[in-house]
Amino acid sequence: MREPGWYQHKQVVILGLAKSGVAVARLFHQYGAIVTVNDKKNREECPEADELEALGISVVCGGHPPELIHEGVALVVKNPGIPYKAPPVARALELSIEVVTEVEVAYRICKAPIIGITGSNGKTTTTTWIGRMLDEAGLKPIVAGNIGRALCDAAEEATEENWMVVELSSFQLKGTQQFRPRIAVLLNVYETHLDYHGTMEDYAGSKAKLFANQTPEDVAVVNWDDAYCRSLIPGLSGRVLPFSMREELEAGVYLSAAPERAIMYKVGPDAAPVQVLPAAEVGIPGEFNVENALAAVAAALSAGAELSAVAKALREFRGVEHRLEFVREKNGIVYYNNSKATNPAATIKAMEAFQRPIVLIAGGLERGMDYLDLVPHFRERVKAVAALGETRHKIAHAAELAGIKLVKTVDTANTPADALQAAVEAAHGFAQEGDVVLLSPACASWDMFSSYEERGSMFKESVHNL
Repeated sequence: MREPGWYQHKQVVILGLAKSGVAVARLFHQYGAIVTVNDKKNREECPEADELEALGISVVCGGHPPELIHEGVALVVKNPGIPYKAPPVARALELSIEVVTEVEVAYRICKAPIIGITGSNGKTTTTTWIGRMLDEAGLKPIVAGNIGRALCDAAEEATEENWMVVELSSFQLKGTQQFRPRIAVLLNVYETHLDYHGTMEDYAGSKAKLFANQTPEDVAVVNWDDAYCRSLIPGLSGRVLPFSMREELEAGVYLSAAPERAIMYKVGPDAAPVQVLPAAEVGIPGEFNVENALAAVAAALSAGAELSAVAKALREFRGVEHRLEFVREKNGIVYYNNSKATNPAATIKAMEAFQRPIVLIAGGLERGMDYLDLVPHFRERVKAVAALGETRHKIAHAAELAGIKLVKTVDTANTPADALQAAVEAAHGFAQEGDVVLLSPACASWDMFSSYEERGSMFKESVHNL
């Protein structure tokens, strides 16, 4: 892709009318491109269409007409969630038309250095934490990307005095070409999103594109404990700053051994380690959040944040909505919303955060997994399961294999709100004083809900209705 100004008077097609699509369309329109936005949803489901048409931007809803992509199109910018096998994307590739995601476009106009964060789990928490640390240090962060705010909108306001802190999905990264973050953070890589990527190689390779254009002036923050992340290190061009929960590193950020268990930072083999904060003082629960904290510390210190600012943000941060979010306590039972756990690995990490017996609510979109990885963790930590969604019988089967006697499957004939209320009431009935009721689905939400946010919000409402 060339600079946006090159597309003046040239045809640019935007696929998808979500926030990022609207932002990209407005941007190219400002640069004088001939912009067409296309969305397969019906017109009444596209409230943004009126706004774009008022600007003189062409909007086509209700499907992907065959004439949309033709040899006269100079660039296609697709919504990250649209698969490459979708007809307009496949047609563009067949005609050798460049296809990118919003991340590549935003990078071309962004004046601020970028911190890019990706991984199968922990992205939003780590991204938000880095933003808090840089803000505490007075480094003027702008947090955007997959976390909520359209990256193009944020990039337009960014100056050289800012840091752009960007959460990135594999879907977004797959559509990049020259994107270069000054600090790149890879948290972990687990098997997920194979319905989109097709193979684990494509998924992992899309994550690895985060480092593709880095130079020795840049920093690569990598999870030393993750086998795939660690395997990338020999091929990275940026200065590697690893983080580890298990090893005291010669250089990097690590958790010291018990009984101290403190977050430590070490510049190099000959330097003395510096304590950032005791792990017990981290503001949100769970070992996986200590791991997220290590990554955030590595990124923030690399950006120039002072140690005191980093430590303060570690203590005071109370987490992100739908990510191990405390909801309420009732009759000695605590309720947590972890709706963002859209794969088994995330649910396992959430269960490991608690010492109390767990009553788990899980299930969702069917993606062909068997969920047997959950069995040993169910056996060790879970006393009861309420299962819902397309995968409810698989989740229930895993619970039964673990020897759990208290298992309830929720009828999907109910409305999503009623089904979730029934699951919450079943979990409440199973729970006793001292237990945790945890929504951590291990599945995506799209079988019943429009998003994991909607699922989490409905869960919280159901809990407060008890």
